[in-house]
Amino acid sequence: MTDASGRVGAVTSAVARQVRELRAARGWSFEELAGRSGVSKGMLVQIEGARTNPSIGTLCRVADAFGVSIARLLEPAEESTVRISAADDAPVLWRGPHGGLARLLSGLGEPDLVELWDWRMEPGEVLRSPDHAHGTREILHVLDGAATVTVDGVDHGVRTGETVEFHADREHGYRTAGDEPVRLMMVVVTPSGEWDRRTRSRGPRPS
Repeated sequence: MTDASGRVGAVTSAVARQVRELRAARGWSFEELAGRSGVSKGMLVQIEGARTNPSIGTLCRVADAFGVSIARLLEPAEESTVRISAADDAPVLWRGPHGGLARLLSGLGEPDLVELWDWRMEPGEVLRSPDHAHGTREILHVLDGAATVTVDGVDHGVRTGETVEFHADREHGYRTAGDEPVRLMMVVVTPSGEWDRRTRSRGPRPS
């Protein structure tokens, strides 16, 4: 087993355990979680059985339903009060067709959900993201290159040294602008509470 495949396996196992424990703690059936998240029952069964490596979009929907950050879904069995991690050890949750990738560097769970991402996109790569839970906001800072951020069908050009902030509870996406790679640092902030896609409403997080 290569180091890369070992990391993928560790992520898959962590997600399986966390989803299983979070669902059991709430007393939800697979059907209930499927309804709240918009992820099919079959996919949820695969996730809990550690038989699939879910996409970033699927992880977002499941995390929103539970009212937790994606980082929570990736937590190991034991937490430390202080954790220092290298960027290369952060899980890769998106890979572009030309070599781009996105790493989830860290995440916080209280009082709001906060995630810190490192994105590297090669020319021609595009990510389209569905809407996140109501009230979610994203902040992107371009370290190198130029990107086009699309929100509600409107394009916004962002160049090296510029920062864009927007409401992410609507369709949005990112792509490279031009022939050079782009590197982004992204912060995602979501209000706490479980999100139910069936009713478009938020409930309190279980204590």
